[in-house]
Amino acid sequence: MSQPNPLANPAVRYGIGASGALVIAAVAYTLLDGTAQMAAYAVAVLDLIVTPQILKRAATA
Repeated sequence: MSQPNPLANPAVRYGIGASGALVIAAVAYTLLDGTAQMAAYAVAVLDLIVTPQILKRAATA
């Protein structure tokens, strides 16, 4: 019997993206300031948006 791919579940994909974004935002909030902090927040938003899309492609491959 084959096991179902966990990446086929959208909740898992978005959870992975959200957890990465949360870590980036926490590091930015605690360790960075100024422009570097804003850049890290931008990376966190990109991680939140792009990671689930990449994982969706991986699930269908």
